[in-house]
Amino acid sequence: MTSLTRFALPLLASVSVLSMTAAHAEPTQELIDAAKAEGTLTTIALPHNWCGYGDVIAGFKAKYGLDVNELNPNAGSADELEAIKANMGNTGPQAPDVIDVGLSFGPAAKDQGLIQPYKVSVWDSIPDDAKDAEGYWYGDYYGVLAFGVNKDIIPDAPTSFADLMDSAYANSIAIPGDPRTGNSTMMTVYAAGVAQGAAAGGDALNAGITYFKDLKENGNYVPVNGNSQNLAQGTTPIYFDWDYNLLAMRDTLAGNPPVEVVVPSDAVVAGVYVQAISAYAPHPNAAKLWMEYIYSDEGQTLWLKGYCHPIRFNDMAARGVIPQDLMDKLPPAENYAKAVFPTLDEQAAAKSAIADNWGKEMGVN
Repeated sequence: MTSLTRFALPLLASVSVLSMTAAHAEPTQELIDAAKAEGTLTTIALPHNWCGYGDVIAGFKAKYGLDVNELNPNAGSADELEAIKANMGNTGPQAPDVIDVGLSFGPAAKDQGLIQPYKVSVWDSIPDDAKDAEGYWYGDYYGVLAFGVNKDIIPDAPTSFADLMDSAYANSIAIPGDPRTGNSTMMTVYAAGVAQGAAAGGDALNAGITYFKDLKENGNYVPVNGNSQNLAQGTTPIYFDWDYNLLAMRDTLAGNPPVEVVVPSDAVVAGVYVQAISAYAPHPNAAKLWMEYIYSDEGQTLWLKGYCHPIRFNDMAARGVIPQDLMDKLPPAENYAKAVFPTLDEQAAAKSAIADNWGKEMGVN
């Protein structure tokens, strides 16, 4: 798994086996029977320790009794598309039915004719800016940019980008690496620009560079490759990353030291992965049933258990169906309600701006 985001389109009314009953309904018995007749779902690039996928796959198998043939769990998004291309005429075990890829790969797969449209029954609860209007790809889960705080060093955690300018955080703040080469780091700079009120795209990225330049000049930003070890040791006790990585790190450290994960109140920027069904899926009904499962409350909750925010988080939180023990492990839900999902065009503009301006503004090669 190496990237983020996807979308989907309506099925013809005549294909009754695909119809669903209502917004939060279970799939029809017709679809379940058709999927069971196929007997198998073939997945690719789903490591069990990523976003709780081990539990998700086990839950699907237990609920519907299908076999799951798992191809190359450590494949990247580009590998997934290549697997579809290589198996267009193959109905055997090497042809994936479904893919889970980074944002830019959804539109690319659609343009290349590699995926087919399908709108799950809970389609309306997927945010519009995280799905293809026609239904070819659709966001499944996301992380937001956050920062972890070593509470032994900083007992009263800051809550925003604005707070981080305070001299109380001198020599304390790190990001994962060079934002010209890492997506999460670039998006951290982007989020800082959003916090300044800049317009989406290149403007936000450039405003973020100005923010980090000021943060460096006032002595708060430490230009090193931040990591969990530095946070734990107190070398840089404030460290940016995706929230799911920070939450997992918090659990691994198990209170030594205690870590608070903060979603900045002034900029909630999300990075999304997306789902799609192969246009050449050997098991198309099993693929549709898989989509219904992973977008159901049950499937979405299992992703949340793995600290990846399910795309329907806001809908589920509003309906009060998320288990309280999971909510207690997360930053406040109201922050996630403000999440923005940069578009492909906005991300492309940000990449251009970071390449052009980070080095000269920050004084680095």
